[in-house]
Amino acid sequence: MSQIKTTQEFQDLFDIDANLNRLVKNIELLNYINPLNIAAEKKKFFSSKYNYEPQFKYPKMRFNGYKLHRLFFSQRLERIDDEDIRQLYEDIIYEYSGLIECIETIGQGRKFYFNSLKSYGTPTEKDIENAKFILRFEDSEEDDIMLPKYSAYEAKDYFDEFSKRYDFKYNLKISNNLSAAAMVLNNTQTLVLKKSYKYSLNQLKVLANHEIGVHLVTTFNGLEQPLKIFSNGLPNNVETQEGLAVYSEFMSGCLTIERLKELAFRVIAVDSLNKGYSFSDTFHLLHNQYKLNRDEAFAITLRVHRGGGFTKDHLYLRGIRNIYKYANADKDLGVLLTGKVSQEYIPTINKLIDLGLAVKPKYFTDAYITNDNKDSNLDFILKSLK
Repeated sequence: MSQIKTTQEFQDLFDIDANLNRLVKNIELLNYINPLNIAAEKKKFFSSKYNYEPQFKYPKMRFNGYKLHRLFFSQRLERIDDEDIRQLYEDIIYEYSGLIECIETIGQGRKFYFNSLKSYGTPTEKDIENAKFILRFEDSEEDDIMLPKYSAYEAKDYFDEFSKRYDFKYNLKISNNLSAAAMVLNNTQTLVLKKSYKYSLNQLKVLANHEIGVHLVTTFNGLEQPLKIFSNGLPNNVETQEGLAVYSEFMSGCLTIERLKELAFRVIAVDSLNKGYSFSDTFHLLHNQYKLNRDEAFAITLRVHRGGGFTKDHLYLRGIRNIYKYANADKDLGVLLTGKVSQEYIPTINKLIDLGLAVKPKYFTDAYITNDNKDSNLDFILKSLK
């Protein structure tokens, strides 16, 4: 464990940080947002010729929201002398409070959507223009590396082998209740794979570099930090963390036009929430207008309509645009790997490092060093994003 600066001067900060850490343990949104009955509702939706509105069921909330809000806002932040650090903790409390409101209203339609908006925002005109720009490009030619043929158990073997380049130990779980092909649960250091999914070799590379090379790297770097906020997450960290993860796909040479288009379709789908589209409306937009096959259209529609309207997915495209520009300006990627952090707090993170209250990352995404990106077309697209 890193050297922790526990002088009396910073004791109040560590006390508040420890309090928040105890409170935040229950509010991993990903534990609650994935429906429990995806397969059954998908079957009903397809047999209705795409006109049925799925009725998803969600895990029960395991905490008292009102009590948690009260405890978050009872923290005496005036005890933190440094103005920048105090502001960071104030922003964090509002962020965590917003996540509680999201979890409390999952499955409650527009109520959840408005809470999701507060936490994740919605696409700007510029984001929508970027998405439509990407959709104008031709798909890559199909080859064997793109064919879906590996089971979740074969994927597990691939990830076990890939993980040998990092010396951290994490849990790997296979689950039916997942709206993505894979995801990381930060608070239990768990990589979850979708049981019914067939993975292509390229997708295994994508997920390994995305989930292990960034999400688990920042999870374990966060755990090395003296302050728990690095592990629990800074405000707006999703945009930065997903940007870093997609940039890792790009630098490891497995990002494709199709993958960028998937991120673009997510922006279009999230924008449809803003226009008041129902589940079937968004599906028809993707399947009929944009000619996505029905399984892909369903997967993207599910991701953005789960809970009642989950707007997080538009942040991936904005994230890769921002990280690409940041990295191309030769700025330090290491500071963004120190934990679940966001670009806007870089000056405060550097201040914490200078004060001995944070440490530089123990683990570094190896794709950023090896740089196997050989696709000038992708370079051109990323450079052109506004």
